[in-house]
Amino acid sequence: MMAGTFIWLRRRKNRVTFGVVDAEDIRQYCLQKQMVTEGFPFDSETLVFKVAGKMFALLALDAHPLRMNLKCDPERAVALREQHAAVLPGYHMNKSMWNTLVLDGSLTRKWVEAEIDHSYEEVVKTLPKKIRENL
Repeated sequence: MMAGTFIWLRRRKNRVTFGVVDAEDIRQYCLQKQMVTEGFPFDSETLVFKVAGKMFALLALDAHPLRMNLKCDPERAVALREQHAAVLPGYHMNKSMWNTLVLDGSLTRKWVEAEIDHSYEEVVKTLPKKIRENL
């Protein structure tokens, strides 16, 4: 964990909450996965989660409503965009393999967690076999 990340989220005047999912919930859910690290490699407002050094989730802490980029199977990515207005092509990402979730309350916590799981698994399957065996 990058020093100060949790404190930064906790000290905000208003907890970053939109709909049924908030930034701290997402953070805790991502960090409970094996070999996951967090950091701010791009700026102070984009929290990035990596598994074995590869990104699987980005959380835009300054966006209102909260937005999250997740890696996705290309066919599934298109299908999800057609099914949900709150799922958009990945902002600043390869749009064929990344989606942006707008956490405006229309997506349930369970659904968002399932998409986080899918993103994590999409990245894990690209890791070298030796690393995958340690997960």
